[in-house]
Amino acid sequence: MSAEENKAVVRRFIEAYNDRNLELFDDLVAPDYVDGTHRQRGRDNFKQLFTLAFEAFPDWHEQIEEMIAEGDMVWVRVTATGTHTGEWSLSGVPIPPTGRKLAMQMVFIWRVVNGRLAEGREVDDSVEFLRQLGLLEYTAKGNKVFEEDAG
Repeated sequence: MSAEENKAVVRRFIEAYNDRNLELFDDLVAPDYVDGTHRQRGRDNFKQLFTLAFEAFPDWHEQIEEMIAEGDMVWVRVTATGTHTGEWSLSGVPIPPTGRKLAMQMVFIWRVVNGRLAEGREVDDSVEFLRQLGLLEYTAKGNKVFEEDAG
């Protein structure tokens, strides 16, 4: 498949989960999908991860900001937004709903084989995620270094 065709697969995938259409995962994700970030294997495990995320952040949405493809690899940067209204688990520790809204940048790196996501990784700012949920605070010095309007 061409780089443009691979990018189209990734776009369809992001649209599918933005629309909560997990049935499309069967068409867009390989049965033996490898998730390098969450150390999981299999499409059903990947679907379960999204199901849990949507329970914790029912309004989660990812806006594609930029996308690059080369060979069978696709890199995509998104702005993700959501409101934490359901329980979320972090390393097995339950985090009760905070009601907080968050926005963060994320980068996904996917390998596309025969029109399906075969392997993927996620890069995000976990510290910023926890800070926006109110679970982590900067020190006074950190607040000066990382001022809200600095970005």
